[in-house]
Amino acid sequence: MKRAFLLDRDGTVSREVGYVNHPSRLVLLPRTAEAIRQARAAGYLCVLVTNQAGVARGYFSEDLVHATHTVLEEQLADHDTALDGIYYCPHHPSAGEPPYRADCRCRKPRPGMLLQAAADLDIELARSVVVGDKISDVEMAHSQGARGILVRTGYGLGEEAYGQAKWTTRPDHIADDLLDAVRWVLEVDDPRRGGREEPS
Repeated sequence: MKRAFLLDRDGTVSREVGYVNHPSRLVLLPRTAEAIRQARAAGYLCVLVTNQAGVARGYFSEDLVHATHTVLEEQLADHDTALDGIYYCPHHPSAGEPPYRADCRCRKPRPGMLLQAAADLDIELARSVVVGDKISDVEMAHSQGARGILVRTGYGLGEEAYGQAKWTTRPDHIADDLLDAVRWVLEVDDPRRGGREEPS
């Protein structure tokens, strides 16, 4: 089974701009492509897992989500890297109309997207890492035995500075951005540095 970085989108991979209601609003954070390149070179899959409740709220369609992810993939390709999978949740438990108004298993911090990615891509979640700018990303990770890293991009700086009193779990690490998160994991997991040994 494979290891993976399971990545939040807005505020982690791309700039936090509120609801991305046009593909042109999707802009990679400066060191995202390098982070994904380094993670994949070390043998990790890189998979996007993102709540997109703007669909349920009627702000945009699923077609718009797909078009936005096409732009994301094009921007990564321009930097000679790629994602290995994209998963999103279009639901909200109390907004909109069915089928998007739903108490689903895929809206973070529930683990549906992680479980689907693990089944589709043969990922071992216990050897994987979730990276996001909200504590809900960390909660999702820990519910499945994965590590959870909070980044200070997006909402992360405010989460760290003002939200800790409400945290139900603590991140395994807090990083300045996605590249710092990846580099921390690669160093921790490097057996030459006394990190985690890979199964033989």
